[in-house]
Amino acid sequence: MNVKIVRSARRTKTVQARVVNGELVVQAPAALSDAELAPIVEQLQRRLERRQARQDLSLSDEDLERLAQDLNRRYFNGQLRWQSIRWVTNQTRRFGSCTPGDGTIRISHRVASLPAFVRAYVVMHELAHLREPNHGLRFWKLVNRYPLTERARGYLMAIGLEDVEDAEEP
Repeated sequence: MNVKIVRSARRTKTVQARVVNGELVVQAPAALSDAELAPIVEQLQRRLERRQARQDLSLSDEDLERLAQDLNRRYFNGQLRWQSIRWVTNQTRRFGSCTPGDGTIRISHRVASLPAFVRAYVVMHELAHLREPNHGLRFWKLVNRYPLTERARGYLMAIGLEDVEDAEEP
C-alpha cells in the first residue's frame, strides 16, 4: 500500500493514519523527523494489515467454536472445556496456541486458508494441549485420535509450514 505523509505545523504530538482511496495517509507533526516517523508508520501499516486480515477471514470465531465442539465430541467424548477459541492475526510463526491454565485457544488467521482437514488437525492439536501441555507421548496419542493427523502434518511439511517443534513425534 502506498503511504502519503502529510505534515502539519498545527499538529504537535500525535500521528494519525487512515486509508483514502487505497492509500495510507499519515498525518504527522511537521517537527517530527523522518527517522522518528519511520517506525511509527511501520507500526501503523502492521496494525492496518492485521485489521484487514481479520476482516478477510472467511471463517468466523463461531465457525471455529463449532469445529472445536465437534472434535471434542468425536475424539474426547465431550470432556474438554475451554473459555475461548478464536482467530488471531498476531501469530506468524505458529498455527495455534493454547493456554491450558485459563482455557484460551488462539488459531492463526493463516490456517483459515488451508484445507478443512488441516484446519481440523490444528484445532485438534490445540485441544489436546488442554490435557497435555507438552509434546510428549501422551499428547501425540491424543492428537492421533484424529484419523487425518498424519496426512495433515504431511501437507504442512510439504508446503514448508510444519513447526520444527512438531516435526518429530516421540
